[in-house]
Amino acid sequence: MGTTAPGVEQVWAWLGEVADPEIPVISVVDLGIVRAVELLPDGECVITITPTYSGCPAMAVIAESVSAALRGHGLARVRLVNQLSPAWTTDWMSEGGKVKLKDYGIAPPAQQVIDISGLSAGVKRGAVVEPRVVCPNCGSADTVLTSQFGSTPCKALYKCVACREPFDYFKCH
Repeated sequence: MGTTAPGVEQVWAWLGEVADPEIPVISVVDLGIVRAVELLPDGECVITITPTYSGCPAMAVIAESVSAALRGHGLARVRLVNQLSPAWTTDWMSEGGKVKLKDYGIAPPAQQVIDISGLSAGVKRGAVVEPRVVCPNCGSADTVLTSQFGSTPCKALYKCVACREPFDYFKCH
């Protein structure tokens, strides 16, 4: 009895189970790193990935995790293609992924990168308009940027004035 090759949808579902190594509650699909899945007639599975930023130290781990997950599901030939253009943007994150970030205690991006309407909804601090970042712990929008860099370079460190808890904010880019 022969086995049926998986479809593209099945491969996407498997990739949806591969956790981001820096934020394990969100998958590489929810994060928007996986850009394309292609199953070639010769049996090779080609996965196109885009790093969250050039030089992201987690990309080697992500690539190995993606390959290992697909091999674990019986795909013998997996090839990863790194696509740097267009550059990754937080706009590619899924809505479900943003909810997972919030539930984990990380404020998701406050606006879309290409949406300039969020600028008017920001908080003016001097000459700079910062996004209105809502505390993932208590829901207050009374928050203050304490550092441009949080636990990873793609996050900033904020503090909530209401509950006084520090938290990471996943920066828009």
